[in-house]
Amino acid sequence: MGAGRAPFLPRLRRGPLLLPPAAGEGCEALPRRRWGKVGWGPVAAAFSLCIATHALAQTESPNQALKRVEQEIQADKARQKQLERQSQTIQKELDELRGRLVGLAEEERAQESELDQLEETLTALEAEEHDQAGRLESERQQIAALLAALQRLARIPPEAALARPEGPVDTLRSALLLRDTVPTLRARADALAAALSKLAETREKLEGQRTRTLAARVALAERQKEMARLVARREELSRQTEEERLQVAQHSARLAGQAADLRQLMERIEAERRAAAEAAAKREAERLEAERREAERRLAEQREAERKLAAQKEAERKEAERKLAELRAAEQKAAEQKAAEQKAAEQKAKAEAELAAAQRAPNAPAGAGGTRLPVGGRVATRYGEADRFGAASRGVTIQARPGASVVAPQAGTIVFAGPFRGYGQILIVEHANGYHSLIAGFGRIDTAVGKRVATGEPIGLMPTDGNPDLYFELRRHGQPINPQRGFGAPEGKGQG
Repeated sequence: MGAGRAPFLPRLRRGPLLLPPAAGEGCEALPRRRWGKVGWGPVAAAFSLCIATHALAQTESPNQALKRVEQEIQADKARQKQLERQSQTIQKELDELRGRLVGLAEEERAQESELDQLEETLTALEAEEHDQAGRLESERQQIAALLAALQRLARIPPEAALARPEGPVDTLRSALLLRDTVPTLRARADALAAALSKLAETREKLEGQRTRTLAARVALAERQKEMARLVARREELSRQTEEERLQVAQHSARLAGQAADLRQLMERIEAERRAAAEAAAKREAERLEAERREAERRLAEQREAERKLAAQKEAERKEAERKLAELRAAEQKAAEQKAAEQKAAEQKAKAEAELAAAQRAPNAPAGAGGTRLPVGGRVATRYGEADRFGAASRGVTIQARPGASVVAPQAGTIVFAGPFRGYGQILIVEHANGYHSLIAGFGRIDTAVGKRVATGEPIGLMPTDGNPDLYFELRRHGQPINPQRGFGAPEGKGQG
């Protein structure tokens, strides 16, 4: 057997191009067809392709398989459209959840303030009760000592009093002392009874205050549970939609790969049939391309002459426009300079008014531009004051309640969330117009990088133990500004 021939193929004679087996024919029809001057390589490839096609035909033809795969792809596309509609519905629900979360955060902050007031009142009542009880105990001991002395005197009979070793003057003095002591003792007993009644009223008020405080704490705990449930629901909806989208996309990718393989199989069968026609078409296209290039060259020469003439006219026109533009620019520059001077004066007056307002209300919770503090509580360190390290603070430090909710001070996008060096859990929010918020001191963060948050939307919780502090820093174009003056504060480093 000669080299270069496939060992399993019979001797084939040269002749016109042989077509693949027709419908209903098997691979045994190949030796009966003529293959032309294509060599043994295409013959072997066609024979191998025929064997693969014949094996596939035993179960399912390529056309049927391709149609089935394309139907499944169409079904996946329909499912993707359905998921898009579901995603829009879920997005609406997420927006409603954000609105409810913002409302619950406002109610929680109000309840925290009310609970702080109740606890302060409760502490004052407990101190008052302790003070009254101490005074009453001292008064009770004194009266008890006087009553014991009177009882001892009352047990002595008159005869025994006459026979006592003291003289009559001492006996008379004791009688007079007893006569003066009894009314005083009665008055002190009446005062003691009134004090006891007042103590009972104080204890009754204290008990009522404790009941109201307990109710407020229970209501606050319920609000916090509801907020935690809504946050979990928000995350579950987002995760469920993304997982289903990923599954549909992966399935579509697998089906696309199968469709590509089937199309490649069918195209390979037709490749040899199109080769001769493509070669002839290529030669004709080359001839037409040469004619087209010659015509384009002549047209280009004509256009170049026209272009030079037009360029000369355009240069003259641009020179006239340049002179007119210089005149207009000079007039506009003068107008802009005048407007800039007027605007600078207005901004200076506005900054002075905002500074005066900030000095009159240093404890205001929100800035002039609509900023709100991320958590309720007492501002322990203000912007520019010395912090615990002795340096000037670039933000504000707020003493909050354990487990209190932290909300977004302004709408924006989360650009960082997690631990950072020695600052613990921090969050950076990017706002419009070059503003960034840096918030540190979280016990738990309930959002992630890339998510959009609305103004007042809960983004995390404070630590649940100790007396937690939250640090809030506001920057614009990288420079810190006073957070209590808000997003409307003037630009520049160190604006206080």
